[in-house]
Amino acid sequence: MAKLFLKYEQAVLKEIPLSQGVTTIGRLPDNVIQVDNLAVSGHHAKIYWDNEKYVIEDNNSLNGTYVNNARVNRRALKDGDNVLIGKHILSFKEDWREDRSGKSVAAGPSASPMPKLDPAVMLDTKGMKERLSNVAQEAGPSPTRQYSNLPGGEKVGTLTILSGKTDDIQYVLTSKMSVIGKSDMASIKLKAWFAPKMAALISKRENGYFIAASEKRIKVKINDEEIAGQRALADGDVIEVAGIKMSFGFQT
Repeated sequence: MAKLFLKYEQAVLKEIPLSQGVTTIGRLPDNVIQVDNLAVSGHHAKIYWDNEKYVIEDNNSLNGTYVNNARVNRRALKDGDNVLIGKHILSFKEDWREDRSGKSVAAGPSASPMPKLDPAVMLDTKGMKERLSNVAQEAGPSPTRQYSNLPGGEKVGTLTILSGKTDDIQYVLTSKMSVIGKSDMASIKLKAWFAPKMAALISKRENGYFIAASEKRIKVKINDEEIAGQRALADGDVIEVAGIKMSFGFQT
């Protein structure tokens, strides 16, 4: 189990276990990790799971994001890396467990290095692609349901709003991570008064696009079926989340 340890002047302020969703870091309270310091931008950086590793990405912050004293735009994290955000340090530990008292301790050799992926979150290997094909056949009646293989004839995903209040009617998903919500950092911005700041996240990977709710209390449906964890998106899928209905497809 990977963890972040938020430190200030070597004192550990907080321990944050990492999931395979997006962990946002910034000064504003809608971040997963709020760092209340004027040197930190409102939405400073984010950490997310990508291609079997955690990656930190700077959100064009004013003062930058540093990994082991080197300024980075995007960097895969390794065990023991120290991320400098303003005057605070986020220490990344890749393999941790808790003892019976709930205290974090380094995991031994027998511990699993990472939690198992949801079956829909596939690595770019032949075996995983076969498993993805099986999941696709079970997910719906259509035998033509396909997942985009982005490399070699790259297809770019799009969202078309069918109902609900958003700041546009169509979105092109060119970023590695697209946020659906009311937050200023959202790519698909919800306009309803009580809309969540972060409702769902769409990640662009080498083997297609995947969607997941930002937290457990938010429900995401694909083709009227409520999903759990992350789910691969196929051309023509209808997504429902936070009062918005939209259609996923690919640019032609």
